[in-house]
Amino acid sequence: MGRLFGTDGVRGVANADLTAELALGLSVAAAHVLAEAGTHEGHRPTAVVGRDPRASGEFLEAAVVAGLASAGVDVLRVGVLPTPAVAYLTGALGADLGVMLSASHNAMPDNGVKFIARGGHKLSDELEDRIETLYEQHRTGEPWARPTGAGVGRVTEYAEGFDRYVAHLVAVLPNRLDGLKVVLDEAHGAAARVSPEAFARAGAEVITIGADPDGLNINAGCGSTHLEPLKAAVVEHGADFGIAHDGDADRCLAVDASGEEVDGDQILAVLALAMREAGQLRKDTVVGTVMSNLGFKVAMEREGIHLVQTAVGDRYVLESMKAEGYALGGEQSGHVIVLDHATTGDGTLTGLLLAARVVATGRTLADLAGVMQRLPQILINVPDVDKSRVATSPELATAVEEAERELGDTGRVLLRQSGTEPLVRVMVEAADIDQARSVAGRLADVVKSALG
Repeated sequence: MGRLFGTDGVRGVANADLTAELALGLSVAAAHVLAEAGTHEGHRPTAVVGRDPRASGEFLEAAVVAGLASAGVDVLRVGVLPTPAVAYLTGALGADLGVMLSASHNAMPDNGVKFIARGGHKLSDELEDRIETLYEQHRTGEPWARPTGAGVGRVTEYAEGFDRYVAHLVAVLPNRLDGLKVVLDEAHGAAARVSPEAFARAGAEVITIGADPDGLNINAGCGSTHLEPLKAAVVEHGADFGIAHDGDADRCLAVDASGEEVDGDQILAVLALAMREAGQLRKDTVVGTVMSNLGFKVAMEREGIHLVQTAVGDRYVLESMKAEGYALGGEQSGHVIVLDHATTGDGTLTGLLLAARVVATGRTLADLAGVMQRLPQILINVPDVDKSRVATSPELATAVEEAERELGDTGRVLLRQSGTEPLVRVMVEAADIDQARSVAGRLADVVKSALG
């Protein structure tokens, strides 16, 4: 059996790859791994369970709740809420674990099970491996101690989760948002109620699109992966700017008043300067990934802010932040982590903090985002190649060296192996987009010939 856990939980086509049986079995295993570590005399383990609005989330939630309760875990069902809300409530309520049912920005047929550890933190690889091993043992027939009678878990609706999370978001803001007009694209997802409510409570005038989830339309032509509707709405309504989330609202991308995109790197740059000004940017450091735009690195160096770069994935950003005590990190895709207020990327919190900076400075988002100039970035996926030989191919190494010499100090080359497919990603940045496109095309050809 291949590894079930990917970069962010277990995902697949709901009812085909991700079945009710799999969700139930994983939940039993997760209960044993994550809850029993904190069990002591008289303690009843508790889990917070939430989901995004996908239709398949209804039966998968039922399976997860059944698995947890059968393992003796009391369940607090919070309903449709963002991933960061489930993480926050897991920590705030002192729960032993949390479970979020979502496939994030994926299309509707997919779904996923994401487990959250005590305190609201993502799982380490070691914990995921333990859950997977135990799941496989149970699947192949190894018995486990099943509680009976009063020992089984009880299931409770926790409707207060919505207000508690929104109140937390608003309390974090350094200033109100009165006088601001903002368009919010909720991707017909988990933040369809949360984000508009938080912005409105903070004083903003709110216009929403993509805020009518029906279980089938999540991420469909809207949200952070489809910014065109948001761009049009911002211009149409004369808004100060717009915010787009993905299906589980752990991402935030923005659009300025003229309809121009403001990506995760630019948002990080704006927040880094704001947090340093407030004395909150510990060690004057921000954490990004190797995919962070070179323009972001140049801007941070110019502003005297150190950039630490990790492997791609917000979990690796978070690991670096926790290990070194950094306060801010994120990805170009819009996963932004403000560790003093969230244990994971939080799209609504990020949007609120960005809005607060606009109001506090009296400057436009376009002006603030101008702190960095994005360099053209060309990404080419090369399929059907032996990705394991990326680091050992002499032909490829020579081609990369020649490309880097050609680009000089104004560009860079990055080759990445896909985590799940026989695929190599060729990424080239350069001040001149034609040069970037030319170099990327040549490198893609070499990858195909050398590794195909």
